[in-house]
Amino acid sequence: MIRDSAWIPNYNYKLCPKLKNELYENYKPSKMVPTVFYNSYKQIKKKIRKFPVIVQVKFTKDNLTIMDQVASLAQCRIKKKYYTIFSFSTDLTEVQLKKLLADDKVIKVWYDGEVTGLLEKASKTVNANKLWDLELTGEKVTIAVLDTGVYEHPCFENRIKKFRDFVNNGKKTYDDNGHGTHVAGCIASKQNEDFGGVAPKAEIVGVKVLNKLGSGRLSNVLDGIQWCIENKENLNLQIMNLSLGFPTQESYRDDPLCQMVEKAWEAGIVVCAAAGNSGPDNETINSPGIHPQIITVGASNDRNADYPEDNIIADFSSRGPTRDGHKKPDVVAPGVDIVSLRSPSSFLDKVEPGSRIGEDRFIFSGTSMATPICVGAIAQLLHYNKDLEPDEIKSLLMGNAREIPGVNRESQGTGIIDSKEIQSNIREFSDS
Repeated sequence: MIRDSAWIPNYNYKLCPKLKNELYENYKPSKMVPTVFYNSYKQIKKKIRKFPVIVQVKFTKDNLTIMDQVASLAQCRIKKKYYTIFSFSTDLTEVQLKKLLADDKVIKVWYDGEVTGLLEKASKTVNANKLWDLELTGEKVTIAVLDTGVYEHPCFENRIKKFRDFVNNGKKTYDDNGHGTHVAGCIASKQNEDFGGVAPKAEIVGVKVLNKLGSGRLSNVLDGIQWCIENKENLNLQIMNLSLGFPTQESYRDDPLCQMVEKAWEAGIVVCAAAGNSGPDNETINSPGIHPQIITVGASNDRNADYPEDNIIADFSSRGPTRDGHKKPDVVAPGVDIVSLRSPSSFLDKVEPGSRIGEDRFIFSGTSMATPICVGAIAQLLHYNKDLEPDEIKSLLMGNAREIPGVNRESQGTGIIDSKEIQSNIREFSDS
């Protein structure tokens, strides 16, 4: 095994940690293959087993042509090009991978691994209800929810503006898992007597990047974000909700998902990502929440209280700092026992019947739920002032959050988001 895998360290600077691990695992002897046949088995596996990867090439003025040249030399088929980060997805055998790594035009190869929704088995705490009285409901603000899809629930009142499916290429709006519908409901469900989204007039663009089980390939998420960037103007996309992620193994500078959300932010889209559910240990923030530029949201437990001193940080909420030493999360929002919309007959609806509340609602916990509550508050701000830039919005959120006493920065960021406090200070901020 050691002799066979000796080539891998030669490309440490090009291979992501996950792909290196997969390659080393591939060289472990199989207990099912007799020793006499092992060499033949090994040679066949080199030519047959394929690794799903994302390949990044050097920046040139003609990156699309460079991608074709790299793929042609390695004799592989390009599945999708991500021109925003000079990358493409493909499936490679070990033989093809070696050819590709030897190409000077290739600078990084990532394993196309699994990304998951951050679910752990509201509005009053963040003062969003105070802005409903001022008619700040997120009207005409458009939010992309990259998740498991969105069910056409009556409480959305026909405000699902567009739907795009990168998993099954479906044409009709649907959610076969239930996670995405719950997330979108936290943002934009209409107001009832005892429940409603933070921005109950906002419009939703559903982007399905996770499958029925609540997970999906990294390449699907990159597809979804690139599509949002491409369609920002014609859909008037202003905010992106990412209640998903994966454990970080690299600096944000070397992470393809972080590179893609940076492009979205630079395009003028406010990106909010869940911190992750790997707490209470430190240094557990998920990608893309490790990126210092975007807004990373942790989860608090409001315990049905109205005041920050009565809140605590949810045990599951991931803590900072990041691998690069950046302080994360940026803010927190309620993420424990959050009531939102149900997607009937979806995967979660079937396996978690005890989470149903009546016929229309579901109760979940996770930083997946905290993130859309933050997104809804941002939609209220953009309803008040549509010209706010992403950096200004982040500054307002963090600068006007309410600190939870006795909780460190790595757990709560600057505190619980406070829509009313932001609105009180937004005019002064805009004039400064």
